[in-house]
Amino acid sequence: MQSRNVNLQRENNLKITETNLTIMMEFILLGFSDIPQFHWFLFGGFLVIYLIILLGNGIIILITKVDATLQNPMYFFISNFSFLEICYVSVTLPRMLMDLWTQKGTISFLTCATQMCFFLMLGVTECFLLAVMAYDRYVAICNPLHYPLVMNHKVCVQLVVASWISGFPVQIGQTCQIFSLPFCGSNQINHFFCDIPPLLQLACGDIFVNELVVYIFAVLFVTLPFLLILGFYVKIISTISKLPSKTGRTKAFSTCSSHIIVVFLFYGSATVTYLKPKSHQYEGIDKLLSLFYTTLTPTFNPMIYSLRNKDVRKAMRKFLPRLSAL
Repeated sequence: MQSRNVNLQRENNLKITETNLTIMMEFILLGFSDIPQFHWFLFGGFLVIYLIILLGNGIIILITKVDATLQNPMYFFISNFSFLEICYVSVTLPRMLMDLWTQKGTISFLTCATQMCFFLMLGVTECFLLAVMAYDRYVAICNPLHYPLVMNHKVCVQLVVASWISGFPVQIGQTCQIFSLPFCGSNQINHFFCDIPPLLQLACGDIFVNELVVYIFAVLFVTLPFLLILGFYVKIISTISKLPSKTGRTKAFSTCSSHIIVVFLFYGSATVTYLKPKSHQYEGIDKLLSLFYTTLTPTFNPMIYSLRNKDVRKAMRKFLPRLSAL
């Protein structure tokens, strides 16, 4: 009798394990399922936004490669930043467009983990690259005589490569840690892509350590680069304010203003999303903030760097007629 009970218990445990494994095999991205009447409107809107991002950033990459007047470190970093923006939005937007088209939202466990891993790695790269761009402006304005020596091509390439690879090992480890958690409840992610906050809400058991790790990494890879950027700009503003010529001050501010706008657009929404207290009542706000720094900011960046930059506008006026003539 005892042997039979043990066998029954084993069978029940096996069924529970199979059920949990079935749940873990896939998630459902709810996205904008709460407003189904706007699905096609959202699909059209986000498709246009994606095309604008690809076209705008693609043109900046091209003109910084072909125009001789834009062959300097600042535009080298802008070109790399534009390429990063294309990669960054391509992690989330195509998937969101597919979900809006099919109105399903089903995503496999492995695909969800891959999406989150690339999103985190590219997000960290953006933080460090923005800090590198601030350092470039700091050297150009505060140490102009040493600028060609300090920011030579080899150093620029090293800074860009370091920005791309610095967060890769850590974010791969963080992704593995998040997806090793037991997800034994609902498999519905109330978001339009696989991100850390909504996934932690689905995890079972004590996730205090995981949340602590998220905060530590957010401080290391988001807050510290932001503090570096602030430090560089404090010194830049201090140097500019001492310039005797009003024209010189205006020119110096104009070369930094575009970067400052991009920094605050990206960091403002990202910091609030990852460092604010987690609560189900803020899920709608989380979506809007995520939409801002994953979609809208990359849309504005080409316009910020082109419309506010005299050299880029001049290069575009020369380049676009040649492009249309092809």
